[in-house]
Amino acid sequence: MSPAKSQPIVLASGNAGKIREIQALLAGHTIVPQSAFNVAECEETGLTFVENAILKARNASRQSHLPAIADDSGLVVDALGGAPGVFSARYAGAGASDQDNIDKLLQALDGVPEPQRSARFICVMVFMEHADDPCPMIAQGIWEGRILAHSAGENGFGYDPVFWVPEQNRASAELPAAVKNSLSHRGKALKNLTALITAKETF
Repeated sequence: MSPAKSQPIVLASGNAGKIREIQALLAGHTIVPQSAFNVAECEETGLTFVENAILKARNASRQSHLPAIADDSGLVVDALGGAPGVFSARYAGAGASDQDNIDKLLQALDGVPEPQRSARFICVMVFMEHADDPCPMIAQGIWEGRILAHSAGENGFGYDPVFWVPEQNRASAELPAAVKNSLSHRGKALKNLTALITAKETF
């Protein structure tokens, strides 16, 4: 199934930037933040990005009675067995700041040589027609890079200051927003998901 043309879609986020991005790609729909329906955020108990994205989409759809889009994303570092992964935002503990998380990451990688500091940002986006949708649309975006030994740049957020982008020869936090959005895991996942939704609508 796919949403009826012009049907509103609730986004399981209050992030204004995400809303603008999705709205631009799904011009036939009105993208509404879940806060407009007083949706209570769900507990992210999944062990994978896919599980957490589905939990958030289902929660938003159930409380708003509308189709929903949700995403879950994080940093995966090979030398750390995939950590921080789904715990990226709270790697240094509940309520940790971006700097707290970066400090813990750099400490965990202390002494690891540059060639072994490969990492990637991963974003999984999910679209659910309704809360009990048995076959949600799932799209993924991956952004390859490696972890620096020291922070660089003032832009972005999260782990951007220590995420080196080889094709740009600089850290994510040194990229202009438009460049970052064109390369990022979230941008790729969003384009893939909106392509799936649009294809269903025109089928």
